[in-house]
Amino acid sequence: MSKKWREFFQEAENITWSDKAVPLPKYKLNNIIALKKYLDIVQARQCLIKPYFESRRYPLVDTQELLPSFEADLYEFEHLPGFSMVAFERPIDYFNEVFQFDILHSPREETPEGGGGYCPVPESIKQHNLQTTCHKLPKKMQDNFRRKFAKAEIFSMENYPVILPYLLHMDRGHVLALDNESSFYLTGIYASFPSDLDTELKRFGVRIKKFLPNNNYYYELNRNFVYQYLMELYGFPIVSERRTSAALFSRRLFKLGETFLIRVLGQSDRCITSIYTHPDQRFYPRVEKLVLFRLDSFDHKTEDYLRRHNFFVDPEKKVVLLRVVYKQHKYDPANVQEDRALSVMRQELVNPVTGESCTRVNLIKDTSYLTLKLNDIVKGEYTGRVKYKREIVENTDTHEKRLKFLYAWLSKHQRRIVGYSEEFYSRVIKVLDNYLLNPENNHEFSKLTKLYQEVWKKYSFIRQTRKVRLLEDLRYRRLHGKKLNYREMLQEMNNVLNEFKFEMVDYFDEVVLKAIKISEKILDDRYLHKKYLQPHEDRLTAYGRSIRKLYGHAIGLLDDLQAIRRAKQG
Repeated sequence: MSKKWREFFQEAENITWSDKAVPLPKYKLNNIIALKKYLDIVQARQCLIKPYFESRRYPLVDTQELLPSFEADLYEFEHLPGFSMVAFERPIDYFNEVFQFDILHSPREETPEGGGGYCPVPESIKQHNLQTTCHKLPKKMQDNFRRKFAKAEIFSMENYPVILPYLLHMDRGHVLALDNESSFYLTGIYASFPSDLDTELKRFGVRIKKFLPNNNYYYELNRNFVYQYLMELYGFPIVSERRTSAALFSRRLFKLGETFLIRVLGQSDRCITSIYTHPDQRFYPRVEKLVLFRLDSFDHKTEDYLRRHNFFVDPEKKVVLLRVVYKQHKYDPANVQEDRALSVMRQELVNPVTGESCTRVNLIKDTSYLTLKLNDIVKGEYTGRVKYKREIVENTDTHEKRLKFLYAWLSKHQRRIVGYSEEFYSRVIKVLDNYLLNPENNHEFSKLTKLYQEVWKKYSFIRQTRKVRLLEDLRYRRLHGKKLNYREMLQEMNNVLNEFKFEMVDYFDEVVLKAIKISEKILDDRYLHKKYLQPHEDRLTAYGRSIRKLYGHAIGLLDDLQAIRRAKQG
């Protein structure tokens, strides 16, 4: 542990209530955004940085764990801290709250009689808070807690950094809210977040038309898709009860119009996940993750800047505090990437002392890093671990392990291969073709036929989906970043559909169906109909007549595709 952090944690252990080691904010904690900034530093120090220095082999978070879609955890690290928390930008209304917790009090609360008066006996409040908190701690910690906080104001946010290590030993969440002077305080402990999973899952599935009321077949067929999509909207895979209940509780609070912040740290994911109300987001709360991350490769100018401004938690190992902000996507069945619920919107490095942000980074969407990792896998030089279905696979020293790694890598990065630039896509295709189609590997692959076919099926699906994505771009009259006019759009569309016509026998039916639906949406363009199809032909220019001709050709190709699909199904 560096001298700076050793001194900080030693001071925090023996803190007095006027000690400057408590990282008090320079601004008033009277809104969710201000509270989140304060908690970023306090909780990162206690829940990420301190365990990092106390553990000889702290499991730093990998790039892959921060990219949607999120995967189930590989391991449970029981020695690491975990917690859940909810904060409301309003005073607490104990009886009318929609969840259960043990309440703590502040002297700045109104008396039960109201009238604007405060509690006349603050000492009784201290004793109530001390006893309430103490009874929810493990027995071995209770005596120490009583001695240390006998005269402390447990509810105060100034003391929150010193209370937090004890809150981490409680099975349930803690609660923050505003007092009557519009300042946050610790309002409650031992909170249970309601999780009406069954109702929410079925309601959401029916709304996106993946479920039909009282239809068991559709429910069984699509349940895992709906469950995974719903959880990913709130930043989680299908995992522990703590994170599931936090996701569903945030969904409920958002529907109720609350201004809130929910925070969860899982022992297995090592991420402090924040779900909170943000003015820029209308349909879902914002999702962020705060993690410890190692800089593997970086340009020297940026690295020098980070060192000069103390952004490194561990300068020797280049460990930084990384914040990732995500963007949610509304479900669209016509989207070629139908399962995409979340994408990375922004990445920031956070100064662990001041809270200052540095946004000139691209750590987890670095395409060169992704292709390097893919190269290492196919060459057998990758030494990490991956989850293949329910099996943990270590390293890539055999072709069997390489194929399992490839299957997991393609499943994880399917959206990026389909959606990223043409340059990145061509690099990925080149690496995969050189490995999967290499005649020298035929003998090994013949022993692993089932596994090889699994990988090839996944690879083929990605290539087909990438081609359909061209149609999705044409729907907005764009291709490879270039804006098209209507004639260019229809010409490109006809080229794609013409290729489909001769190749679709080998295509997955769901890919063909998406191509047909997207093509129909393109041809249903209102402006196209009004400007070029409805007027009499005599009133059209040569440009308009060429558009009408291309439109008719597109209709014919679409009819051919539908006829081939019906014949194939028959």
